[in-house]
Amino acid sequence: MAEEKGLTRREFISKSAAGAAALSMGSLGGIAPSRVLGANDRICIGVIGVGGMGSHHFRGLVNRAKDPKWKLEVVAACDVWDVRAQRCVDYSGGRAKRFRYYQEMLQMPDLDAVVIATPDHWHAKISIDALEAGKDVYCEKPMTLYWEQAKAVAECARRTGRVFQCGVQSTSDDRWWQARRLIEQGALGKLIWSQTGAFRNDPHGDWNWPIQPAQPGVDLDWDMWLGHEFGLAPKRPYDPERYSRFRKFWDYSGGLATDLLYHSYGHLAIALGPEFPVRVVASGGNYVHTLANDNREVPDTFHTYIELPSGHTVALFATQENNTGVPELIRGQEATMEPGGPGLIIRPEGPFEGKMMEKVKAGLFEGCEVITSKDRPGRTVLQEIRVPMQSRPGHMDKFLECVRNHDPKTHLDADTAYRVMVGIALSVKAYREQRVMLFDPEKEELIG
Repeated sequence: MAEEKGLTRREFISKSAAGAAALSMGSLGGIAPSRVLGANDRICIGVIGVGGMGSHHFRGLVNRAKDPKWKLEVVAACDVWDVRAQRCVDYSGGRAKRFRYYQEMLQMPDLDAVVIATPDHWHAKISIDALEAGKDVYCEKPMTLYWEQAKAVAECARRTGRVFQCGVQSTSDDRWWQARRLIEQGALGKLIWSQTGAFRNDPHGDWNWPIQPAQPGVDLDWDMWLGHEFGLAPKRPYDPERYSRFRKFWDYSGGLATDLLYHSYGHLAIALGPEFPVRVVASGGNYVHTLANDNREVPDTFHTYIELPSGHTVALFATQENNTGVPELIRGQEATMEPGGPGLIIRPEGPFEGKMMEKVKAGLFEGCEVITSKDRPGRTVLQEIRVPMQSRPGHMDKFLECVRNHDPKTHLDADTAYRVMVGIALSVKAYREQRVMLFDPEKEELIG
């Protein structure tokens, strides 16, 4: 561990330049190449960033490793606050190594994969560095903080051929894959618009987590957390609120868009098929927890419309001030789909009830429960179609399977996560700049 060797952060960054800054330029800088897993080899995994979600992943992986069927070993915990990393080491019974600097952790020759659960502004750099080092990556949502970063991560994943999965667990819910199959087969007709969202109501202010008793310069490397030496966030004196409640500040988070709506849009994109946007607008504000009384910069209420090139608009709504949300709906010209029942419920639009019944008779909904009624003698009316879910691996299950089989087709792979990130990141940009964002899906660049 860097601290045990007596290295300061600056000394470590200097000594590991080939394994840190150079990684982003495609040089392995002396880091050992990744090993090829055999059927009976253990997957060796480490977690980078072991705060709330990261420690949850760490504990889950340690518990999973107790089952021999997974052939898994948790070998490392990394955090710039030593206290958090040590807690994880203790939970592992001392089997995992503790690191303050992830660059050194990536040099472990037996490390096969990493879970990244740092604040959002670090996701892109650590993902790229890990992929370049030959490690497979499970990166918590959002994929990155800015859309250009997501493009770089997706390009790196394709070039290196490594496994990448973004941590939107709901994309492993089979109902969205059943929705995708049926939509591709024309079950809803022409798609028109969809809606989803995220809704909370915390009177004390969402994300106002307890202030952590970290001691910068003693057990916390605040400068490394900021990442200002890598251009990730501005340099500033230690601020315990920024450290403990980072989601409230633009430098490290996109607020509701990147924290919650990336989840919602992520699984909706599985159903719709991933597309880049062509136009994004956004609105909202701090309607309750204002900057004056809460110190937050990001809005407590946020809405965005994302127009897709296929001629379909996705409406995303979010607030931290009211729990009553909108239902998740995918609207087509001929029918509307929503989660419910055994998996999905499809209800025909009135003028197309007869056409939908023809699809039923043609076998499009084989294996589904078709609910009908009679409005008069001899006439059967289609009420709804109930689509069951099939068995599908959980999100971490899928990632570990892909690591073992060197299969890049995870439940939220780099290319899909990139397309989702463009819509989400542009919604933040639209809100902050108070203008419409136009995007060219062919050139993959902003217009104007």
